[in-house]
Amino acid sequence: MSNVIDASGILAISTRLQRLADQLRKDGQLIYKAHGIEFEPKWFPVIYTLHQKGQLSVMEIATEIGYTHPSTISLLKELEKQKLIRSKKDKQDERKRLLSLTEKGEELILQMKPVWKRMQQALTSLLHTENNLMSAIEEVEQKMEKKGFFARERDL
Repeated sequence: MSNVIDASGILAISTRLQRLADQLRKDGQLIYKAHGIEFEPKWFPVIYTLHQKGQLSVMEIATEIGYTHPSTISLLKELEKQKLIRSKKDKQDERKRLLSLTEKGEELILQMKPVWKRMQQALTSLLHTENNLMSAIEEVEQKMEKKGFFARERDL
């Protein structure tokens, strides 16, 4: 039996995507914990980006992960407190901070790589559906880049 949100159809798309994201994060945290890794899934975009790209500025990280500057700053503060990342001033531009993984962060990556592989396999199995969710998300993101939800409603 569905609840009122499920029954509301497309009107509750944001709520349903949030619910799905929350469940994936919760299960992700359980997976890390089951493998003896102390890691918050919300840290993933920054840690993974720095692992892939190396040293980046705050704005470069925000752009890479698609978060607002304030949301990115909040995550960075948490990660610095956990000693997973470090920041230093840019020699060319003293106003700019450059961030990179610490040794502790690099060690954490080594621990997580085999777990990421298992997570990728489990997610592939979960998302192997008749209607490919990842393709649909990419399509919607592309459409929103051209014209967002707000603009579409205004044009009605």
